[in-house]
Amino acid sequence: MSHTPAEAEPAAERAATRAGPVTATGGHRPAMSPTRILVAIALAAVMLPISVTGPGVALADMSGALDASAASTQWVLNAYNVAFTAFMLAAGSAADLYGRRRMFLTGTTVFALASLVAGTAPTILLVDAARFVQGMGAAAVLTSGSTLLAHTFSGAARAKAFGIFGASIGFGLAMGPFVSGLLVGVASWHAVFLVNVVLGAVVLVLARPLPESRNPAARRIDKPGVVTFTLALLLLALAFVQGPSRGWTGPETLGAFAGAALFLAAFVTVELRSAEPMFDLSLLRRPTFVAIIWQPVSIVFAFAALLVYLPPYFQGAGGAGSMTSGAMLLPLTLPVFVLPLFSGALVKWLSVRTLLAVGPAVLAVALLLMTLTDPVSSRTGLYAALLLAGVGIGLAFGVMDNAAVSVVAPERAGMASGMFNTLRVAGETIGVACVGGLLLTATRQRLSTAGAEDSGAMADDVVQGRLSSVRDSGGEDLVDRAVQGLEHGWSVVYVVLACVAFAGAVAIFTLVRDQDLDPTATGKG
Repeated sequence: MSHTPAEAEPAAERAATRAGPVTATGGHRPAMSPTRILVAIALAAVMLPISVTGPGVALADMSGALDASAASTQWVLNAYNVAFTAFMLAAGSAADLYGRRRMFLTGTTVFALASLVAGTAPTILLVDAARFVQGMGAAAVLTSGSTLLAHTFSGAARAKAFGIFGASIGFGLAMGPFVSGLLVGVASWHAVFLVNVVLGAVVLVLARPLPESRNPAARRIDKPGVVTFTLALLLLALAFVQGPSRGWTGPETLGAFAGAALFLAAFVTVELRSAEPMFDLSLLRRPTFVAIIWQPVSIVFAFAALLVYLPPYFQGAGGAGSMTSGAMLLPLTLPVFVLPLFSGALVKWLSVRTLLAVGPAVLAVALLLMTLTDPVSSRTGLYAALLLAGVGIGLAFGVMDNAAVSVVAPERAGMASGMFNTLRVAGETIGVACVGGLLLTATRQRLSTAGAEDSGAMADDVVQGRLSSVRDSGGEDLVDRAVQGLEHGWSVVYVVLACVAFAGAVAIFTLVRDQDLDPTATGKG
């Protein structure tokens, strides 16, 4: 969930705009101070990105403790991301229809209980199921929380409130790997999930007196759209996850891809025929809008995957502990948190189009430089490349949310923002699933070519950072061969991610016009 401080305010305000008029329905509920509302929602906002980036640090310990395969361990990440993406728009519609306070409290409760199950589960299958439910709760928390802030504050106070809300998300994103590494180092992998139980309980206590509000114009939820979109995303993630083990041309993998295409086509059909669609597909007739919604996909595709899969790489091939592996990601995450704070100053010197294009271009260069590094012999070079990647991502994050709505009429800004954010999170989801499958396949192929016996099992272990299993099987020589296979796998991943990022830069340069991206505009017809 790659949200940043500079994006949070406009995104949430547009969500409120889309929601339409609000009506307080709190009855005799006692008044709640705005400060308490802000603290409750900001604390809830910290939980969400930690739940995306944190488990990546714990995967090696978790997979070893639960004796899980690489494919089943990937679903610890994919299940949360798929549910969060698929139910975001539906959760927003439900909040408008049934009440924002009700959805916020319900979402927080579901999120905390699912975290408790994930943190105490005895099997990886139960962890995966709990993570899916946790993602559903996260969607409700984010959509209802931002709308409650917009309803509570106005004017300068609203700007300040959303600044704090965005900073909370940015903090969770930037510090998630480090905090989670600390928790694993001090306690165990269980603590990465159980900490959200404590945070959720505090949020529920603070938020209980929240005033209720809903949109009286809301009539229904686009259930066919939710079902077809969810199934398409789920099957696409399933295809990428099972591809390495079942074969990319195997009937199960091809069937999953075909099913994803079928449900995606059904989703498009449903949305075209719906009087109140989740996605207004007519917006895709604008080349500028298409380029802009592709641009975050080209960035978060790489960003989410690096956050998730680099910690096991650092722990296994690099010999780092959980705490150290989380800290090693700070050169990547801190610029993403800091740079958007200066986006207002940057657009005075560079056009928004330039910043949108330069971001993925810089990321592409950084990814290619990372093919020359490893976490042992060239750690300084790795840090420099990660820092450069963070700069590229941060430059784009500061302006891309506003750009997505500056090319549509003001009354369609909410729809444009919803499409933009859904595709951004979908890019994270598919990126994590795709890169996991690609990394495992490339590593396995290199090990097989090198003559390693049982290359599939060895690739599973080394990708998850479980070098002790490889060492027990054949000693240090086998470990060296496994690490070399993993480094080859990462080189393939870096090149593929660089191509995706570069494609985003080219799309912006060729399809976007400067006059469509006035950073001071509230919208264009």
